[in-house]
Amino acid sequence: MSRLPVRRFDALIIGAGGAGMRASLQLAEAGLSVAVLSKVFPTRSHTVAAQGGIGASLGNMSEDSWLWHMYDTIKGSDWLGDQDAIEYMCRMAPQVVYELEHYGMPFDRNADGTIYQRPFGGHSANFGEKAIQRACAVADRTGHAMLHTLYQRNVRARTQFFVEWMALDLIRDADGEVLGVTALEMETGEVMILEAKATMFATGGAGRIFAASTNAFINTGDGLGMAARAGVPLQDMEFWQFHPTGVAGAGVLITEAVRGEGGILLNSQGERFMERYAPNLKDLASRDIVSRSMDQEIKEGRGCGPHKDYVLLKLDHLGPEVINKRLPSIREIAIKFANVDPIREPIPVVPTIHYMMGGIPTNVHGQVVVPQGADPTVVVPGLYAVGECACVSVHGANRLGTNSLLDLLVFGRSAGNHVVSLNLSAQSHRPLPQDAGELSLARLARLDAATSGESVAEVAGDLRKSMQAHCGVFRNQQLLSEGVDKILELEARAQRTAIGDKSRTFNTARVEALELDNLIETAKATIYSAEARRESRGAQARSDYPARDDANWLKHTLWYRDGNRLDYKPVNLKPLTVDAFPPKARTY
Repeated sequence: MSRLPVRRFDALIIGAGGAGMRASLQLAEAGLSVAVLSKVFPTRSHTVAAQGGIGASLGNMSEDSWLWHMYDTIKGSDWLGDQDAIEYMCRMAPQVVYELEHYGMPFDRNADGTIYQRPFGGHSANFGEKAIQRACAVADRTGHAMLHTLYQRNVRARTQFFVEWMALDLIRDADGEVLGVTALEMETGEVMILEAKATMFATGGAGRIFAASTNAFINTGDGLGMAARAGVPLQDMEFWQFHPTGVAGAGVLITEAVRGEGGILLNSQGERFMERYAPNLKDLASRDIVSRSMDQEIKEGRGCGPHKDYVLLKLDHLGPEVINKRLPSIREIAIKFANVDPIREPIPVVPTIHYMMGGIPTNVHGQVVVPQGADPTVVVPGLYAVGECACVSVHGANRLGTNSLLDLLVFGRSAGNHVVSLNLSAQSHRPLPQDAGELSLARLARLDAATSGESVAEVAGDLRKSMQAHCGVFRNQQLLSEGVDKILELEARAQRTAIGDKSRTFNTARVEALELDNLIETAKATIYSAEARRESRGAQARSDYPARDDANWLKHTLWYRDGNRLDYKPVNLKPLTVDAFPPKARTY
């Protein structure tokens, strides 16, 4: 028997962001006993930082179609997205938005009472013909409104929340079935086994592996680390989206909605430079295109400021009324973090790490799938993943703006429905293995036994600097090969860290040390996958392989922790019900 206390539930969800709470709502309303574990209070999950909107073809501003949305998503993904999953998401989009509206989400409205929709990068009418208004928003605080809406519904449904708890490791039995996790209560340091018939990861992204990031400090890839240690591969981890507009020097996100509402990017010569790179959609081209264009302007000496290291985002021409009504938080962020008032002067911006397109491989039901032999659809029993930590591959090599919140809703709901269909309350718990929890106890024992060693903060800081330097907007073989060596050195250093005198150390030191383990796994998956992919596609821009190579690289990367092994599986180019969109060059 395990040495740890055990609590049992029908279903366990790790993470209380948009995906986790959308899934838990399905489960709790179906009468299952569901526990949701979160490192922070649910409404402080990182979904709260999403600003721009939820993409859905409601057609409230002009004619729209889910098929156009599907095409834009596939094109945005640089044809690395799976077309069956993309069709499913775009078809479901209006339904999940209307559900949220009925839950009480306070969407911006048109004069006739319908949901207001704004333009957004990469969204077009009639297969790329012209920009379209498709983003359903709550001013520039959409994620904030969504989290509060979902949390209130979960409270009503009596979902049980474990707040300020950190999941440590998956528990699997001899047959490979997932039976729950070990978890640490952050306040007391107590470790416990949370046992469940279905375990779902909704742990969000891992942007803290980079030095300049729009991500919160909690985004440390915990789900990815746990999955990797349990033998589950990580998919497409080379693809990290740089958001074009992070506040220079601070990294805080300036939503694409600013450009959707009419904001424009300028270089030091006052030119609207995006007209050169994307003559049709200009500032509303896909995010990877805009980020690389900005980087190019800076590299060629047309950056702004004393070090010529940023460009300007101008929105004063929109007028105070539009800015205060549609973009109030952006004005607040600009004043606080850039010391400029956008009503009067432009905001200094640079491309900043924002979103992880890769993650734990899943199908449209959120079930984790691990290829075996020629079969790419073998399910890991008892394990689900949803949201940014998952890779259903609707985002491919580059996510289309507003599809992140849509992904949370569609696949959180879908995974919840799949778990409900299993009729878990009629099933009994499988017996825990004899060594359940021993891996976590050994990791904690190493930390507690280390009386001297490097500080966790120092190793984590070097990790972020290394990833920024070797795996940034533009990559090449030399940078990536050096990066692989650096990350392996850092992995060895992480095993020699110490958290200081236990009598004087607050519990957060242990949490940060455990998070570092997950950051290291994520960084390894990223740098090995990026080094192996010898092409430029979406967010992976290699100066030594500048072209997309569909003949050799139209396939998903799978990184396995055991031996840092890489494998591949084909991209699904067959939609569910419509004709496929064959790969072609991306122009905006």
